[in-house]
Amino acid sequence: MSKKHAGIPRLDICTLSDSRKDDLMISRLDDYLLEHPNLVFPHRHSFYHLVFFTKGSGSHTIDFQHFTVEQYQIYFMAPGQVHSWDFEGDMKGFVVNFSGTFFQSFLLRPEYLESFPFLNGVTNDSVINLNQKYGQEVKAMFEKLIDQSLKGDVMQQDMIRVLLLQIFITLEQSHYNMPLKTPNITQNATIRNFIKLIENNFTEMRLPGAYADLLNVTPNHLNALVKENLGKQAGEVIRERILLEAKRLLVNKDLTISEIAYRLNFSDNSYFTRFFRKYGGVTPEAFREKSIRTQMG
Repeated sequence: MSKKHAGIPRLDICTLSDSRKDDLMISRLDDYLLEHPNLVFPHRHSFYHLVFFTKGSGSHTIDFQHFTVEQYQIYFMAPGQVHSWDFEGDMKGFVVNFSGTFFQSFLLRPEYLESFPFLNGVTNDSVINLNQKYGQEVKAMFEKLIDQSLKGDVMQQDMIRVLLLQIFITLEQSHYNMPLKTPNITQNATIRNFIKLIENNFTEMRLPGAYADLLNVTPNHLNALVKENLGKQAGEVIRERILLEAKRLLVNKDLTISEIAYRLNFSDNSYFTRFFRKYGGVTPEAFREKSIRTQMG
């Protein structure tokens, strides 16, 4: 069933699948929208989620970045990201939800999936617009996925894994010569581990030095690596993650500003407000009001 995750509905795969499976769901987009009309509102997933559009219009939002729907556009979401839809007209395409452990027993190197930038939860790199050639090629692969999901025969799951990996590799090849919109965090092991540590500790650990200790490097070395690979200071990366979580919490009006400040481990409401205004450009209240107006359309 859906769960509350810090004030925002968090959905599990089993609640979105007729088979009640916990690790995989494959569907045509129009069927998915018909079965789950409430998913237009902001929510999180506990799983990886991808949608491939073959027809339709409107927009969708991932972590407060807006994207216009285009034919042969595909987007990916990592667990924990917040999104909403505002589709128009007849929507066609495909939806795949898979758990973080779906490929675990299949791959010799589980971190292999991290080599695909669109699976890293970086919003700028998680939306890909394919040209006609690659769009038709990927569409044919999704049709095979649908067929395989209906068979239920021996080694069905492994065939689905192979097809999904084929899609991922094709997507990577489709924009191989195009620069990433954000630096690729997968190229340096220390940076990868730094990002993972932030994800697990950002509410308690705010200082780069604490992360440097866990990574067994000096604060200066960590900062130099982050600057070289991400183009910003280590402290800025930490603050951006805190700010993102604050925005995720603010889109749900069930939580007060004080409750959000407490959940993010700020000493008081005024300190949180100053932080949000300094790095977010507006007060938490103003951001919330704008988000609510946007949801109401």
